[in-house]
Amino acid sequence: MLKFIGKRILQLIPTLIAISLLIFIVVDFMPGDYVQSYLGLGSDVTPERQQEIRELLGLDRSMPIRYLSWLGRIVTGDLGRSLVYSDEVSNIIFGFIWNSFLLNFFSLIIALCIAIPVGIKSAVKKYGPFDNFFTVFSLLGVSMPTFFFALLLIFVFAARFEWLPMSGMQTSIMAIRGYPSLWAQIRDVGSHMILPVTVLSLSSLATLTRYTRNSVIEVINQDYIRTARSKGLKEKVVIYKHAFRNALLPLITILGMWIPALFGGAILLETVFIWPGIGRVLLRGIRNQDLSLVMATLVFYGVLRVLGNLLADISYGIADPRVRVK
Repeated sequence: MLKFIGKRILQLIPTLIAISLLIFIVVDFMPGDYVQSYLGLGSDVTPERQQEIRELLGLDRSMPIRYLSWLGRIVTGDLGRSLVYSDEVSNIIFGFIWNSFLLNFFSLIIALCIAIPVGIKSAVKKYGPFDNFFTVFSLLGVSMPTFFFALLLIFVFAARFEWLPMSGMQTSIMAIRGYPSLWAQIRDVGSHMILPVTVLSLSSLATLTRYTRNSVIEVINQDYIRTARSKGLKEKVVIYKHAFRNALLPLITILGMWIPALFGGAILLETVFIWPGIGRVLLRGIRNQDLSLVMATLVFYGVLRVLGNLLADISYGIADPRVRVK
């Protein structure tokens, strides 16, 4: 197993280099002038002074040299300094990812707790009323744009009936004055989380339910399942012990892709709900030509995705030992 993991880790190195190069090229060709963003709007700095600043920042050098210089700083942990937040990029990223993690963690747990039993029952009761209902539900969940559903919930539960907060992570006046107790802070943040967590959970639930259903249907038609039933085993034992374990591999792929999203944030959702997560930070960085922040955040996303694939490979090896020999 250790040899299998070591081989997978070595394969990640060229992948990460390719990701960093692609990010650097794309960001380098973004429209706008970084020096103007650096100086601020309305700056009356002369063109000669702007050229001096460009040389000071190393923007006058060729792209390969700038890439190698930037990559060297990234490897040593120097992510640069943000123009928008006037702070080190590393502090910004690790300060905001936990807000995104809070939303995505609860959303994923809720989706898993509902999707797995629903998907299994839909597979067992294939084409029945239960399966047909959740088939329609899944199609609606996958097809409906996330931002539209978010705005709909805001209109109904926040704007019209005022049952829940409309946006943000905390009540402004409470955040300024301070909370009387930890429990009061938990309740306030929890009430702000209800709507965005609901949107994320339903979106994930639709996809997970379909994958679980299809995986279990494919497995329960295998010969060894019929053999287990012929031995007189209870149906629950056949489904949950024999069928579901072998149906895990496709689900591992999906979870391997979603686990990095726990820290990655959701740009549209965080923008709609004004949630202070890393996705909203990235969008603000793009708008303000904050290149250091944008490139470091995109590299962070890339590393999360690669680590998610590594985790999926390791999980494959645990669930199915035959994968380790490949």
